Amino acid sequence: MRASANAMTLTMPAGSRAPRMADDDRKRRSEPPGGPGTSVITKTKPQTKRPNMYRVLILNDDYTPMEFVVHVLERFFGKDHEAATRIMLHVHHHGIGECGIYTYEVAETKVTQVMDFARKHQHPLQCVMEKK
Repeated sequence: MRASANAMTLTMPAGSRAPRMADDDRKRRSEPPGGPGTSVITKTKPQTKRPNMYRVLILNDDYTPMEFVVHVLERFFGKDHEAATRIMLHVHHHGIGECGIYTYEVAETKVTQVMDFARKHQHPLQCVMEKK
């Protein structure tokens, strides 16, 4: 630094540049309020889609008693006695019957409950789920 009588001036080494403003500082100083740097935030509703549904099916076998199947339909699927009997007869005559339509987790739980209950009572009843 060199001092003169009237004013003090700064001299920089040869080949160096003056410090530059950061981009953010430069933008703040050059743009008027509400100008191109202003942004609008909009709320968007998330698009939700319906979950996949699964059919829970009971398969016919020659060993599980009809009364047991009716009991399973009443206990695990909330069917009244008439509806349970109708489904059981459909399974008996056609080899397969639909117990209900549920989301994946609910269908999986129902299948597991029925299979565990059948094994506990030593019946070969089969219950499966399929995507609807």
